[in-house]
Order: sequence, then C-alpha cells, then structure tokens
Amino acid sequence: MDNTLTAGRGRAGAILVASALSNQLGAASGSLAFPAIGPVGVVAARQLIAAAVLLPLVRPRIFSFTRHQWWPVLLLALVFGTMNLSLYAAVERIGLGLAVTLEFLGPLALALIGSRTKGSAVCALLAAAGVVAITQPEASTDYVGIGLGLVAACSWAAYILLNRTVGKRVPGIQGTAAATGLSAALFLPVALITFINHQPDAFTILCAAGAGVLASVVPYVADLITLRRIPTGLFGVLMSINPVFAALVGALALGEALGIVQWAGIYLIAAANAALTAGAGRRPKVPKEQIAAGSPEN
Repeated sequence: MDNTLTAGRGRAGAILVASALSNQLGAASGSLAFPAIGPVGVVAARQLIAAAVLLPLVRPRIFSFTRHQWWPVLLLALVFGTMNLSLYAAVERIGLGLAVTLEFLGPLALALIGSRTKGSAVCALLAAAGVVAITQPEASTDYVGIGLGLVAACSWAAYILLNRTVGKRVPGIQGTAAATGLSAALFLPVALITFINHQPDAFTILCAAGAGVLASVVPYVADLITLRRIPTGLFGVLMSINPVFAALVGALALGEALGIVQWAGIYLIAAANAALTAGAGRRPKVPKEQIAAGSPEN
C-alpha cells in the first residue's frame, strides 16, 4: 500500500515538473508577443486559446453541475485571470525578481500551514531561500507594485486550493474546462479591443497561441491531476521548481548567464523538493482501530 502511494506521488511529482517546464516555455513564448499586444493582451489571448482547446475536447456538462460544484468553478474562473494579470502588472512596476518572489509567498504559506513535521517546514523555507537566490529581488518603494505582487501570491494560493476542491467535486477535467471557458468569456472584450487596436501579425498570434497551450492548457490540467494525488503542502513546495526552469530557460534561450548565487538557489530548491518528496512517501502507520473507524485522508 505504501509503495503504491509513493509511486503515485512520484508520478504526480513528475507531471508537476513537466508542467512547470511547459509553463516557463509558454511564458517565454508569450513575452515575445508583449511588444505588439502587451501583457494584458497576452493574458486575454492565453485564456481564449486555452478555452478553444479544452472546451471541444472535454465538453463539460455544465448544465448538470450542482450548486456544490458550481461555486469553486466560478471562483477558479476569476482566479485564472487575477493570478496572471496581477503578476504581469507587478512585473511591469517592480521587476521580475521581486514580483516572482512575492508571488511565491502564496504556495509557501500553504506549504508551511500544511507542514506536519519540522523537516517539511525546513524544506519549505529552504525552497523559499532558493527562490530568493534565483530571482535576486531588489528593494522597491512602489507600494502599488508590491501590493500587486501580494495579490498574485494570494491568487496562486487560492488557485491551488480551488483546483483541489474542483478536482474532488467535478469528474475528470470538466471543472477546469468550464472554469477556463468562463474566464475566456470575461476576457473576450479585452481581447477584441486589443486585437482591433493593435492588429497583431502572424508571429505575434503564434507566440500568444504557444503561451495559451504551454502556459495555460498544460499547467491547468496537470495541476488538477497532481492535486488529486498529493497534499497542498507538498504541492506548494514543488511549485518552487518554476523559478528554476525560468532561470534555465532564460540561460539557454536568451543567453542570460547564471551566477554562483543563482546556481546555489537551484541546488537548494532541488534538494528541498527531493527531500520533501521522499519524506512524503514515508507516512506513519495508522492503527487498525483508526482504519476501521475511517481515518481522513490528506
């Protein structure tokens, strides 16, 4: 039983790593479209393309959803847009390093709250130190930008919790598809205004499409699958792999050299993730009396 649980969490971790890589490749693709349609236009295009891919494939039976299923789907639709818009707006005002560091406070808080041992809490803090080392945030007095970064952090935490709830209440990936469609509907006026005013060329549309698939479709589905198999605390720490891939993609694709401190941050995050993932499979034995009574799962 323990081996099955460990294997399941190992597969979930592998899916999450692949999702993080896809997310960062999508972000790199989307950034190429910024000069033509801006961050808001890219976010709008991402949501529309994600809906165009997921809705025909999944065909969610939205008319059969109960109120118990609808409310997390509706909230998730709002979070999809808020999470991306607040981060991009923060990056524009306070820079990428500080914005990403502030955003990671969301999953870090969930990881610390969900920590059941001192070891898991230490792993979460090590991952946080690694994120700071990689992003190397600079001090800022732009309180609006800092506030937007904290909104992104809260949105990311809400995204994790809501995705887990949707995964429990709605079969398959119907909930994620429905939330993506609703989010796309909210962004449709923004997309129309942006595309009419800027009239992007084929390259810009292709970059935005790449961002929609790689940074929206793949992560949304992968995160939903993963959150069905691992606790939110472990998921929160595993999210620290995103800055690692962002740094590596920047180094390989954009020629951005990594310093000693950044490599140290990558090592810290890798070590923290490996230690926490290995420890997650070693759960304490549950007494037979508690099993008979029905012990709650993570």
